[in-house]
Amino acid sequence: MTLPPRFLVTAPQIAQVVSIFYQRVRNHPKLGPVFDVHVTDWPAHEQKIMSFWRNAILLECTYSGNPMQAHMNAGNVRSENFDDWLAEFDTVLTEVLPKVPAQAWSALAHRIGQWLRFGLDAYAPSGGCANIPRL
Repeated sequence: MTLPPRFLVTAPQIAQVVSIFYQRVRNHPKLGPVFDVHVTDWPAHEQKIMSFWRNAILLECTYSGNPMQAHMNAGNVRSENFDDWLAEFDTVLTEVLPKVPAQAWSALAHRIGQWLRFGLDAYAPSGGCANIPRL
């Protein structure tokens, strides 16, 4: 049995959003330098991210990475980077997609961004596990 997508976005739309977004990221004054340190093969990176979103939205189960670990291992990704990342991503979504799927994808991206921010802040090298609240 195939599950329906989380919301109405197609694989070609995912590819279009990812492609436009990363074109802008490469030219972004704050985000470009963060990515330039790590991404040497933009087409391969975009394919990996398309797979991530196809997994998250279309439930294709084709992505096998660990986004939290990748962002933590990068060393130069800071939680405040997500403000710019999400703003640019939202701009692309509203330009490419109809209103309802753009809003739905944006809400999902913001939840993922919040999760990544928490992980980066909680496990930051300066504080390590000491930043995790104890219950």
